[in-house]
Amino acid sequence: MNITKLSQLDLTKKYSYADYLLWKIKERVELFKGIIAEMSPTPSTTHQRILLNLTRIFDAYFINHSCSLFFAPVDVRLLNKKQSTKDKDIYNVVQPDLIVVCDEDKIDERGCLGAPDLVVEILSPGNSNKEMNIKYELYEEAGVKEYWMIHPTERQLLIYVLENGKFIGKKPIIETENAISYLFPKLKFPLKKLFMGVK
Repeated sequence: MNITKLSQLDLTKKYSYADYLLWKIKERVELFKGIIAEMSPTPSTTHQRILLNLTRIFDAYFINHSCSLFFAPVDVRLLNKKQSTKDKDIYNVVQPDLIVVCDEDKIDERGCLGAPDLVVEILSPGNSNKEMNIKYELYEEAGVKEYWMIHPTERQLLIYVLENGKFIGKKPIIETENAISYLFPKLKFPLKKLFMGVK
């Protein structure tokens, strides 16, 4: 069956990355443990401005670095420990706003296979619960070393660092403070730079 519309899929059914590759739908979706999660059709201008500001800051830091930087949309296939890397065995496919990957073996033409070192998500009103709950657990389980959540309305940055297999939340960073990566300590900038041009 040729899948061209989201309505053709059973949203209660479990799907693999092999299924996901066959779909020719316009809607952007992710897979959380095999269950389809529909993404916002078009990011807001606030989201786009923050992502652009963030990309400029990260690009300036990582341009001569051994790690690679990618921004949405890019498929990240998350694996559990000892999980097969075959498409039919992968049930978590996410599209974070920005990722940093230091192991080039994880990068292929389809995106990232395995946990990025650093993941950044910009929260949006309709998807905040998804990033704060489901994705948090998926990133932790997959072994993402550092996870950033940017809260546009509060103008805050929440950073979680993986320690002994569990995310540890650091003190929230507010607009008047500096953002500093724990994984890349020289990646430091005033948080207000993220919100330039945002009303």
